[in-house]
Amino acid sequence: MRLDKFLAEATGMTRSQASKVLRQGVVTVNDKMEKSASAQVSAEDLIQLDGETLAWYDEGQYIMLNKPQGYVCSTDERDYPSVLQFFDYPLAGKLHCAGRLDVDTTGLVLLTDDGQWSHRITSPKHHCEKTYLVTLADPIEEHYAQAFQEGILLRGEKTPTQPAILEIIDDYQANLTLTEGRYHQVKRMFGALGNKVIGLHRWRIGDVILDESLEEGEWRELDAQERKIGEPISK
Repeated sequence: MRLDKFLAEATGMTRSQASKVLRQGVVTVNDKMEKSASAQVSAEDLIQLDGETLAWYDEGQYIMLNKPQGYVCSTDERDYPSVLQFFDYPLAGKLHCAGRLDVDTTGLVLLTDDGQWSHRITSPKHHCEKTYLVTLADPIEEHYAQAFQEGILLRGEKTPTQPAILEIIDDYQANLTLTEGRYHQVKRMFGALGNKVIGLHRWRIGDVILDESLEEGEWRELDAQERKIGEPISK
């Protein structure tokens, strides 16, 4: 890895800031001053900034987060804070969300630094199920479940949604399981049926279920079994 890239990930500074710091002669690699931004470093190297050792994070981070309302799953939204604010550097600089939730949607978000793993979760061709607890403004009608199973043609779309499973809990709440992730899909599907979603909470992705012990904003690493969500299924 380039030294400027490592410094950026380990401290949260930008690459240009890292290059400026290097030119100041305050970075050492294995106790020798290093000013070159392109110098190659690895986990075996001892890298210090102003005498303070900078830590390496091993590749292969797999994390579940209980997302609160008011946070976004990206870093390019200026109106709301990112869920990455729940993580310290250098970890925060390495992670990305494996599938996003809207700012007002709560619940399970998976984060990783493994692009192939997240692709297997988010790609529609892998049909990874996501289950949401939906709260509605008006009572659920009997024909909803059949409509979701048959697919709903959303405004502006050329093809109907893939079959989805609606499990009614009471007059105003249901669990909805999808295998795709179109823009505002859950809200638009219920909107097409004349109802309005007033609460949305994702609690399952594949075989990974949100840990009920996690308070909003808390996270933990996935265990070995949970990480298998990203593995291809053997035939």
